[in-house]
Order: sequence, then structure tokens, then C-alpha cells
Amino acid sequence: MSTLARNMEVMKKFQDEIRDRLGNGKERITEEDIGRVPYLDLVIKETFRLHPAVPLLLPRETMAHIKVQGYDIPPKRRILVNAWAIARDPKLWTNPEEFNPERFVDSHVDYKGQDFELLPFGSGRRMCPGMAMGMATVELGLLNLLYFFDWKLPDGMTERDIDIEEAGTLTVVKKVPLKLVPVLSPLITPNSSSRK
Repeated sequence: MSTLARNMEVMKKFQDEIRDRLGNGKERITEEDIGRVPYLDLVIKETFRLHPAVPLLLPRETMAHIKVQGYDIPPKRRILVNAWAIARDPKLWTNPEEFNPERFVDSHVDYKGQDFELLPFGSGRRMCPGMAMGMATVELGLLNLLYFFDWKLPDGMTERDIDIEEAGTLTVVKKVPLKLVPVLSPLITPNSSSRK
């Protein structure tokens, strides 16, 4: 939400697609709705690229002598993969510091551990076992927040005032809490007769 709030034009485009594809009057967003909003996947990939929850993946230990990109690595050495640095590498990404979900349009890159440019859940046998649950939480959370509410900044605050600095060691959290004002969308009119 912080990155979307800092890029209100992207948030508006995202909300428009959500509301257009899901229609008015929904009481709740369900898993069946996830696949109906293609821009959701783009926003999530770009957010994971810029803000991996675990910037340094779990350590690996070499079993034998190996050579990686010209570097000799002896056996029994611990290796850390810096997912944060990979996601900001200008050799892999055009304008890597920019939030641009459209970079994933027509892109094969995915977050499921096969594409090493984007590793929010790691890869291989030690890939995050909670990936499916984490994805469902993010997808449903974002769809609900953006379908039912419009968002605005507190009075006197601009998009550039939003601090997106992160802190943490093993996992990353926002250093400064996000402050937004939710406004129930006038476009959403749930059918009150179906509530029990």
C-alpha cells in the first residue's frame, strides 16, 4: 500500500480495473475474483521486486568446490543470495528504482522460484513453504482494500512525503508506519438484502 500510495496514478488505474472487472455491489472479494484482475499480478510482482520481505535468502552451503561467474568457492562455505540487490540491478531491470508494474507485461519473469531475477520466496528445495498462503493473503488483502475503499493522504501530506524506508534484519518492515485515510467508495453499493 505504501508504494501504491506513493504512486496514486498507478493506484487509480489498479482500482479502476478492479472495479470494472468485478462490478458494483459485491459484499466480499473471494479467491474466484483473483484471476479476473490481471493488473493485480503486475502490481504484486513489482512490489515484491522492490520490497522483498526477506532481502537475504536463507544461507546455502557448498558441498564441493564450485565456480560461480568466475569466482572459486571452496567446499563448506556459506553463501547468501541478496534478493534485494538482484531486484535493483540495472543490468537486469530498466530504471530499477522506479515503481513500474507495466515492466511485467509480456514478461516471463515470475516469483515462483524459477526466474532468478525475482526471488521473494526463494527457490529450490528451501523455497518458502508459505508461498501459497502468503500470496492469497496479499492478493485478497489488496483487492479488498482497493475495491471497497478510496484512499487519500492526510491533510497537508503529499505522495513524496510517504517514507518507504525499510528496517529489519531477517525480515523487512516499514521503518515509519503508513498513514492513509480510507473513504468508503460511493461506487460500491453492497446488496444489503443478502446480508444475514
